[in-house]
Amino acid sequence: MNNRIKIILVDDEILFRKGISFLLEREKNIEIFFEASDGNELLTFLKESIIHPDIIIMDLNMPSLNGVEATKIINNEYPNIKIIALTSYNTKSFIVNMMNVGAASYLMKNATPEELVITIMEVNERGFYYNEDVMKIIHETVSSNKITKTFFDPNFLTSRENEVLELICLQKTTVEIGEILFISPRTVEGHRNNLLLKTESRNIAGLVVFAIRNGIVTLGDLLK
Repeated sequence: MNNRIKIILVDDEILFRKGISFLLEREKNIEIFFEASDGNELLTFLKESIIHPDIIIMDLNMPSLNGVEATKIINNEYPNIKIIALTSYNTKSFIVNMMNVGAASYLMKNATPEELVITIMEVNERGFYYNEDVMKIIHETVSSNKITKTFFDPNFLTSRENEVLELICLQKTTVEIGEILFISPRTVEGHRNNLLLKTESRNIAGLVVFAIRNGIVTLGDLLK
């Protein structure tokens, strides 16, 4: 029981929230241990609770404190909690905004139950998960940016850091990266921490954007 993925659901539509809860509780690896109707209720719970979730499934349009603002706060105060945006908004601006504030994944409410479960598992294991449609939007947004490079020193990242970054973008786990590069998981974690510091990224999603912006990976690489 202790190794189940701890989930908090945040959505002001009670019927929808209860439906998601019922769906996910049927999964043996998932535990729903709190539900909130808006961002303020969520933040109050996090502040008062000793146990924190692995993942928060967050609606965007909510009263009091919306999902975007709540995600900003959580990303700053609870960086280890991963956030999946589950929303009916599919416009590029919403997706990019949630990426920028630290969402680990973005999923539409018309997704299938299987897609939701896969997203949860991938985010829990790899730190982020974006489907093909979201990846294309990320690539289009970064490609349209007039500033195509964020660093100029070719030695900004070491060759090993570049290798680790490429594999992170391919959604490889720490163990898988270690096996591919013949290094220990602890060494992989060290390289990942260095990448976060050097690129000033808050999370894995930020590393993916950095890698695309600087030509380290392409959309074709990400969709293989």
